[in-house]
Amino acid sequence: MWAMAGLVPGGICLALIPLVIYKLYPPEIKYTPEAKQIAAAELAKMGPMSKAEKTMLSVFIMALVLWSTATITKLDATAVAMLGVCVMLVSRVIDYKDVTEEKGSWDTLIWMGSLTALATGLSKFGLIPWFAKTVGAAMSSVPWAIALAALCLVYMYCHYGFASMAAHVTAIYPAFIAVAGATGAPPLLAVMSLAFLSTLCGGLTHYASGSAPVYFGPGYVSQADWWRLGFIMSLVYVTVFGTVGLGWWKIIGLW
Repeated sequence: MWAMAGLVPGGICLALIPLVIYKLYPPEIKYTPEAKQIAAAELAKMGPMSKAEKTMLSVFIMALVLWSTATITKLDATAVAMLGVCVMLVSRVIDYKDVTEEKGSWDTLIWMGSLTALATGLSKFGLIPWFAKTVGAAMSSVPWAIALAALCLVYMYCHYGFASMAAHVTAIYPAFIAVAGATGAPPLLAVMSLAFLSTLCGGLTHYASGSAPVYFGPGYVSQADWWRLGFIMSLVYVTVFGTVGLGWWKIIGLW
């Protein structure tokens, strides 16, 4: 049902993303007919894989396997990552100097950890639950269609205050579902609408999801550009899911 509900609006968004970004943030180089030949020539210069490169590939495969089998092995993702780093250090694929000089990673670790701790603290000390209850109380006497639309927008954009999608869902989702149900909104429609927004909000900021800091870290995109493009794309997502998505969900019987 989840896949069916997301098939049409998700497919449209998937097609629109590169087109919109290309217009808003065009690449400096737009035509590279010789790219394939250059890549092939550079690979030929590199020669066969070295021992270190083979070790690196093995570590990469090991990490993927352990991450994908975490429910069986009970190994935490952080532990797997640290294991990979240790193997590379012991096998001398990298040395300790390489680790300490990776300034972008350390920078991301510090500010991402701080933001995550801040979001956790806000929830622990009651600010996030208070916010959810306040929004819910304001929607209690509003028609369900307006209430659900307002809840979706608040749910989407309050993610500016979160550094974790999991924390966002845990703190806000149950309360907003309860409010939507109290206003008379179709349960499945409310559940699906907020569920999709739980992932679509992941591109709003450079700390909105676990993968965002990894992309932001190399510094190719400035923070201002990231926030600007993230907001514009969020409008695209909300528009597509709020129009085509609603129509599609009506056809497949979600409401």
